[in-house]
Amino acid sequence: MQAFHNRSLELWAVQSGGRAFLVFGVFALLLAVVGLYGVKSYIVSQRTREIGIRLALGAKRPDILRLVVGNGARLIGAGIAIGIAASFALQRLVSSLLFGVTAADAAAGFAVVILAAVAMLACYLPALRATRVSPLNALRSE
Repeated sequence: MQAFHNRSLELWAVQSGGRAFLVFGVFALLLAVVGLYGVKSYIVSQRTREIGIRLALGAKRPDILRLVVGNGARLIGAGIAIGIAASFALQRLVSSLLFGVTAADAAAGFAVVILAAVAMLACYLPALRATRVSPLNALRSE
């Protein structure tokens, strides 16, 4: 009975640690998304006059959307490429610290996909707001 109790206690400790890492991971993802949204929103607000001029000269709303989201996608792609390169470079260190975890782990790949999708959403919302800019109001601003 004592061995069963020790195992269940060990299992509880591991599960609690896993839950804590999950909560911290979700919180880190939330912070990253809020930060990215804030930066993209600020950049779009700084380019309001330029976007208004583009719209006044005949740019279509999908062109503006593509411009803003494309800029964010390039930044996200560069960050993912640097992160993947760093994970493979540090693979030996990671595998020595964590049992059964490698840089090419499926969960890590899933995390990259989730982060990229959420980051694209954080770029899409300011881009959508940029497409609603009235050229006349944008030219009058500042």
